[in-house]
Amino acid sequence: MFTAQGQAVGKGYAIAKAVVMSAAALEVPHYRIAAEDVDSESQRLLSAMASTRDELRAMVDQLPVDAPRELAPILTVHSLLLDDPMLTQQTCAIIAERHYNAEWALTSQGQMLVEQFSQMEDEYLRERGADVRQVIERVLRVLAGKPALLPGFSAAQEEPLIVVARDISPADMLRLRGGHFAGFLTDLGGPTSHTAIVARSLSVPAVVGLGSFRSLIRDGDFLIVDGFSGAVIVNPSELVLAEYRERQEAYRRERAELEALLDAPAVTLDGINVRLEANIELPEEAELALKAGADGIGLFRSEFLFMGRTDLPSEQEQYEAYSRVVKAMKGKVVTIRTLDIGADKTLDGDATVATNPALGLRAIRYCLDKPEMFATQLRALLRASQHGQIRILIPMISSMNEVHASRQAIESAARELEKSGTPFARNYLLGAMVEVPAIAIAIEPFVQELDFLSIGTNDLIQYVLAVDRGDAEVASLYDPMHPAVLRLIAHTINAADRAGKPVAICGEMAGDASVTRMLLGLGLKEFSMHPQQLLDVKKEVRLSHSNALRVKVASALNRAERIDLATLAA
Repeated sequence: MFTAQGQAVGKGYAIAKAVVMSAAALEVPHYRIAAEDVDSESQRLLSAMASTRDELRAMVDQLPVDAPRELAPILTVHSLLLDDPMLTQQTCAIIAERHYNAEWALTSQGQMLVEQFSQMEDEYLRERGADVRQVIERVLRVLAGKPALLPGFSAAQEEPLIVVARDISPADMLRLRGGHFAGFLTDLGGPTSHTAIVARSLSVPAVVGLGSFRSLIRDGDFLIVDGFSGAVIVNPSELVLAEYRERQEAYRRERAELEALLDAPAVTLDGINVRLEANIELPEEAELALKAGADGIGLFRSEFLFMGRTDLPSEQEQYEAYSRVVKAMKGKVVTIRTLDIGADKTLDGDATVATNPALGLRAIRYCLDKPEMFATQLRALLRASQHGQIRILIPMISSMNEVHASRQAIESAARELEKSGTPFARNYLLGAMVEVPAIAIAIEPFVQELDFLSIGTNDLIQYVLAVDRGDAEVASLYDPMHPAVLRLIAHTINAADRAGKPVAICGEMAGDASVTRMLLGLGLKEFSMHPQQLLDVKKEVRLSHSNALRVKVASALNRAERIDLATLAA
């Protein structure tokens, strides 16, 4: 028996045998070709890419109705990558210039692209290097004539399996869906990797970032996956196995009890109504949010419409995506964040180098610097407003000048629509993300000018503590419970409350049920989180006495003490 530790990205416990996914193209042939063979070698590469593209598109067209909603857009992104000149033309250039064989040229270019992604500040963009790697591995399998991933895997197999892999692409996940799997384990990946996204959508336990774990496991090894701590136990003793079977059963009972809260109101013991909204990345997730009982969409990250492509989404494409979400929510409020992209990645795929990407031309700064692109998105949002209540959320606001510039841009977009006779509505609400300490410290004029606020705790913590949340070497310093962080959150909530303006938290803290009572104690009445977390937070809300918590939390903040979460649960 031994234990490995990774990052838990899918809650629950899995107890089953391992099936090891073969490493696709970890080793590829490296040899030089003759000059006269350059054209044929390039054609061999392009043919393999075309076959891979056709296969991915066929998968999208033939997706079963019960497939995870996330798969179709992700598979489409992978097929689009095969048309990207940075992958196709540059690889062919390597074949022509260096006389590398197709496999060697493809992995060389892929390694360069993956390295560029790994240097990006934004966590989601860093994870997109995995898309490039997965597409390349798929092409390499075609070049090698070895499409099989799990030779011993049978869709008819009744025994549940825990898939162990270096990484799992969306296409791989689709091929696995016909079997019975209990969990996923990968050497690579993070909380925004596709393995994590799909595992959460399926409510399957998953642990990622396990290092070289796959090389240590053989088919048939018995595994325990702890989707809470990120621990994986290999060939456990009978005593350990018995303990985890008890935990697994207790978790099943707990989830069954939570399901009973689906239609129950999120009201505290002292009668305070709390809004529980959902964070989504893709239009398809709106229906998941509605089924999970969300009171609305608290954050639709619109940048997911822009990523993984060589062109910008058109106004019509954006309008259709936003409208789809608004219509799906059936009258409930939908908050859409305008494009939040960092200075380390431009939208046409050209990587740039910023002195400090976290402090550079990102989010609203980027949008105001690209007025035509910004206007296209704003026109699409205004057009979608005719189908329901939309809140436009501006990220990384740090000054009133940016608020005024954003409002002027929206009004300019409205005038363009009026001039063209395009139907739209002016019933939008304008809000700002509170993630830069400057706005949290000087919050009063912002609450007067804006219709609502949304606190992005992920970046706020990073900027307050000067800690890169993506840097493992300083991860221990990233502290959501730091008194300075909590004081800024409390200051923002109190100012919004005095002005009669709604304020939400849409960062990771909102979905962490262990801090729900503390946030209620800060005065928060609007939470936005991943749909899978809604019931856990609702349970805590319904067990809490809001006014009593406010007294306890205020007392701790006044003394600049760390808040003891255990005392809040008493």
